[in-house]
Amino acid sequence: MDLRQLSPSLAVSPQIQPSDVASLAEAGFRVLVNNRPDQEVDAAIDHEAMARAAEEAGMTYHYLPFVPGQITPQLINDFAEATAGLGPVMAYCRSGNRSAVLWALSQAGKRPEGEIMQIAAEAGYDLTPVQPLIASLVSRKV
Repeated sequence: MDLRQLSPSLAVSPQIQPSDVASLAEAGFRVLVNNRPDQEVDAAIDHEAMARAAEEAGMTYHYLPFVPGQITPQLINDFAEATAGLGPVMAYCRSGNRSAVLWALSQAGKRPEGEIMQIAAEAGYDLTPVQPLIASLVSRKV
């Protein structure tokens, strides 16, 4: 697994397998967030298979599919709620980028824009394409 830490309580990753979930729980993760739509995967790693693996590992599971280009305020809010306070969280999608984008958007107004961009870049994610959206959300919350 290629875990990339965005905050002390949140790591993101490219696609994982159901067999990886027990290792995540053993590593201390308590919440698993799946941002990959089922239309992109086969049944072996669809949201139902991942939900079963999370349940078997004793993790809380959230299926929040992020279709590229379809960011909604509800999706951002749902991600923020799923990643708030229940313990260490691991979120994933195909490459980890969409999970990083959702994290960044959920942090807009809570952290400075430059800090958000720097943390994502240090984790290997270029969020330049969504920087105007981050800036817009920051300006609305400040």
